[in-house]
Amino acid sequence: MKIINLSEQCSILNHFMAEVRDRKYQQNPLLFRNNIMRIGEVMAYEVSRTFTYRPKNVTTPLGSLDIPLADDKVVLATVLRAGLPFHEGFLRIFDHAENAFVSAYRMYTNREHTEVGVHTEYMASPSVKGRTLIICDPMLATGGSMVAAYEALLKTGRPHRTHICCVIGTPEGVDMLRRNVDDDVTLWCAAIDPGMNEHKYIVPGFGDCGDLCFGEKL
Repeated sequence: MKIINLSEQCSILNHFMAEVRDRKYQQNPLLFRNNIMRIGEVMAYEVSRTFTYRPKNVTTPLGSLDIPLADDKVVLATVLRAGLPFHEGFLRIFDHAENAFVSAYRMYTNREHTEVGVHTEYMASPSVKGRTLIICDPMLATGGSMVAAYEALLKTGRPHRTHICCVIGTPEGVDMLRRNVDDDVTLWCAAIDPGMNEHKYIVPGFGDCGDLCFGEKL
């Protein structure tokens, strides 16, 4: 698995990441969601640079010219609910993509909230056979929900290539993917943080992305 950590190079992405991590900034859900979308847009551009391009002749009012256009047929998948603003950022760039949605979420399996399991109960997806599959989910903590989503999507076919895209990951999540996805998968992270606390939240991270976007859940 190839790993690309965008925090290793300085770009405007640093500005967006600083804001989503800031506790004061997080008090406004609209601004928080907007920055998650902008991180998605930046990452989508980076992913697009790996596509296959073929020239297409375009006629202008004054002539014509060849412009290289992406040949990849994209299926853009996300994990509900936290992934929705991130997904929207990708969709603004890959506006012709087909879309897939997976309900894969983690549940604490002990009273102390220190052990987690993953439950998948819903998926709506076209076939990913021969397509470029992009799975976007903001948080890669334990990696369990991403592996569950990946395995569910592969039941619809074998993609041409797969990109897994996250805002923040952990070494544990990266290792989980490395053990459970195909070698030709590329993992993109805006940052990889040092680890998780006893409740399996990324540290320093920025908290629960779904709650910050949409409000707390029961």
